[in-house]
Amino acid sequence: MPTQRSQRTVLITGCTDGGIGAELAKEYHSRGLRVFATSRRVDTMKGLAALGIETLALDVLNVDSIRTARETISSRTEGKLDILVNNAGKLYEAAVIDSDMNEMRSLFELNVFAHMSMVQDFIQLLMAGQNACIVNIGSGAGLLPVPLQAGYNASKAAIHAFSDTLRVELEPFNIRVITTITSAVKSNIFNPVRFPEHSLYKSLEGAYNEMHVETNRTAVPTDKFARELVSDTLKSRPPNYSWGGTSAGLIWFLTSFFPRWVPTKVVTDMYGFNKFSAQVRKERAKVNA
Repeated sequence: MPTQRSQRTVLITGCTDGGIGAELAKEYHSRGLRVFATSRRVDTMKGLAALGIETLALDVLNVDSIRTARETISSRTEGKLDILVNNAGKLYEAAVIDSDMNEMRSLFELNVFAHMSMVQDFIQLLMAGQNACIVNIGSGAGLLPVPLQAGYNASKAAIHAFSDTLRVELEPFNIRVITTITSAVKSNIFNPVRFPEHSLYKSLEGAYNEMHVETNRTAVPTDKFARELVSDTLKSRPPNYSWGGTSAGLIWFLTSFFPRWVPTKVVTDMYGFNKFSAQVRKERAKVNA
């Protein structure tokens, strides 16, 4: 077993027990890495602490909290970090015209700007690391026009673009940047959605929530997703993109080889927007008759 000084180190954000971050922490730990699992509150990571994983409080929306975590980790690792996994994030579901703009701004703060802040504050530790890499958790939603979650889709598309640019900028310093294109994975992120009573999309509420239930039922187990992603990140030459989740292969195929209208039609049909559109057109025709 390697000593702590020779162990590769990994920092993961958003490690609340039961989520993707927690499973990633367990997987890295099982492979002999020294893991720093973080969440806003350490009491949400009791399962990880029980395994001997080091847990730290880290609010990625608070600059002082980020810097405190950086100094703590630096003091424990002689100023080095090998892998940074930006996992913390949230889902916001609403039609564009129903969206609360404060919620939209909050979404981007956590899903996009927090990732940027983490990179800025930990870059010196990563430059001192061994085969260092940054892992940004993206989503198939950043490639597809999934209806009724435009804000989330846009935040993940922003992370994809950010990662692509960061990859170019850090390549001279031998720091790899991996974007995960995540599809259906069991996690804590989904909850039943209640559309506003005045919403033009209210009639879709039941079908939309049923879609979530079915997606979660067939989703890839979180531990399987973690094993595959960790394997990618530990390769001597990690890939630029790591595809994971139930429909990841299909998303890759549709977005790589077909014009945009094809994956758009697949998604809109899947979410019942073909029937919804026909219903709306029929009702508007009656009104205008």
